[in-house]
Amino acid sequence: MPAHFLATLPNFLAYLGTALALFAVFVTIYLYVTPYDEVALIRNNNTAAAISLSGALLGFAMPIANVIAHSDTLLDLAFWGVVAGTVQLLAWMLARVALPNLQEDIAAGRAAPATFVAALSITVGLLNAACMTY
Repeated sequence: MPAHFLATLPNFLAYLGTALALFAVFVTIYLYVTPYDEVALIRNNNTAAAISLSGALLGFAMPIANVIAHSDTLLDLAFWGVVAGTVQLLAWMLARVALPNLQEDIAAGRAAPATFVAALSITVGLLNAACMTY
């Protein structure tokens, strides 16, 4: 194995660990903030909950991936990870305003509102990621 790969392995592990920690914190907060239990709904084969949550996860991961590609320090990653999570939570709050019956719709397994929430989350994540390119 080339020495370069061994020399960069600690940085890889540090960035991966930080990204996974940010992801875990985001998921925990997101699941706490939403008024329904996505995990239980998904376990009961609720496609709407899976669609909605998947969009939020992708919408968060895109800016994180972009920051990893462009950041100089783990502190950059941590800071922009908090920003990315906050923006995703704001997008979800916007969806709640646009769709006042969202809680009931997701619990009932309605795919159309869930798809809208997922698309909104992914779109906001993509724009968020682009804004974090410096």
